Amino acid sequence: MSKESVVVIFPHPDDESFGASGTISKFRDEGIPVTYLCGTLGEMGRNMGNPVFANRETLSSFRKKELTEAARQLDIQVEMLGYRDKTLEFEPRDEVAAHLKERIEALGATIVITHYPGYAVHPDHDALGAAVVEAVGKMKEADRPQVWMHAISNNHELDLGDPDIVYDVRPYWERKLAAIKAHLSQADGMMSLIENNTQASEQLERLKTERFYQYSYK
Repeated sequence: MSKESVVVIFPHPDDESFGASGTISKFRDEGIPVTYLCGTLGEMGRNMGNPVFANRETLSSFRKKELTEAARQLDIQVEMLGYRDKTLEFEPRDEVAAHLKERIEALGATIVITHYPGYAVHPDHDALGAAVVEAVGKMKEADRPQVWMHAISNNHELDLGDPDIVYDVRPYWERKLAAIKAHLSQADGMMSLIENNTQASEQLERLKTERFYQYSYK
């Protein structure tokens, strides 16, 4: 059994599929276990399907089922962290960090994948990424996993430079696409638009490369 273990920590169902599912597939093909710690059920999301099939009361149930299917496609374990969508920035960061530290250590993570705080567009992304940095920082230096960060904002390369880790995930594209499409309420309309729009196809091409910055505690 591999001594390596990857823990992915994002706030919403579908973040794992859009942001890291090619990389996740690479690790799974190498026999490395992957666990997704999902912060919320994304219950405050604006997308209710296209055509609409959910409402504010039912969306969380749909999104949990969609995540279960995406996890099946990617062959990963999922744990729900139990926070409320669009409120992570208001949670006491030290408490969230303590919660994450306990799970990261229990899972024996050697790599943690999360969002790059300040470059992740959504307040939930920034807040959970910052809590991951604090959680790993509280660990003994010898026990710390690597922290890989996914930056989304348009200006991130101007500020941060070239990413440290770049994967061409075309070999895993079918699995990535299946995972994305599992999140039907969020992805169906958008993927149809991308696939049928020449300009938007550039966005599709970008999804075939996954880039991460490795966080340094020095």
